[in-house]
Amino acid sequence: MTASWVAGTVRAEALARRRIGAGAARALASCPTWADALTALSATPYGHDVSPTATLVQAQHGVGATLLWHLRVLAGWLPRSGADVIRLLARGFEIAGIDDQLARLAGTDTGPAYRLGALDTASRRVAEADSPAAVRECLRSSAWGDPGGTTPREISLGARLAWAGDLVARIPEASGWARTAAALLVAREVLVDGRRWPTALDRRASVVLGGGFVDAAGSPSASVAGLSALLPSGARGAFSGVDRPEDLWRAEAAWWHRLEREGFTLLRGSGFERGPITGAVAVLAADAWRVRAALEAAARRTVTGPAVMEAFDGVA
Repeated sequence: MTASWVAGTVRAEALARRRIGAGAARALASCPTWADALTALSATPYGHDVSPTATLVQAQHGVGATLLWHLRVLAGWLPRSGADVIRLLARGFEIAGIDDQLARLAGTDTGPAYRLGALDTASRRVAEADSPAAVRECLRSSAWGDPGGTTPREISLGARLAWAGDLVARIPEASGWARTAAALLVAREVLVDGRRWPTALDRRASVVLGGGFVDAAGSPSASVAGLSALLPSGARGAFSGVDRPEDLWRAEAAWWHRLEREGFTLLRGSGFERGPITGAVAVLAADAWRVRAALEAAARRTVTGPAVMEAFDGVA
């Protein structure tokens, strides 16, 4: 084990201690006004990238930017192989950039881009693409590989499946998270949004979820129970107790709780290697998710009143 791995693991543990935790997130959600919520946020590590006059969208982006900065710092302490792990785990920020560029090409205004620095694999090129086909080509010629499909929706979905496939193949500790996230993605597309699953993405989806799951997702009789039964055993847990499409949000919340729980287990493991690094990223990501949910609750509180806390507690 090299000194860089030791230093990186120690840094990962230190960064993980910068999360604010469930209690502080709930206090943030309980703020009586949006101004109070921003003031409370400013006293946390997330406040660095959020202005006192930020909107909800801007504040949530700032929370994401703080998480990304922590990942960039962590990658800088690790040897190349460790930085590669962080780069792969951070691809969700690149997906946000892919979605934004596809939206811009369709004439929709988007917010500021995340700054990935050395964690970038294709974002800078994607941001210069002048068509969905060019976005696809940028991905195809990069570490992402061809997402499959030609429409913006297919490219966006394909990128997520490509990320999940790489996580399964390269970071065993994250394989269960990746499979479950991919299953939730497909289930939401088919059962909640009522869209036909694009056959152009069958190969990508089958690599992560298996051909049986993909075939069932393409059937008019697809159901939550039917799909979850076809998942690998390590990916079914989040669907426990979820029988109706309108309750898939519970499975999505359960996924985040699992990510945090298993992240702590990895972080507390012995040794200076990939496991604790992956665990640190997981617990930091889960904390950022909870803070973003708390901000949304605080913003909605002025409209819905204290009842919004019931919804927050049901998720976070």
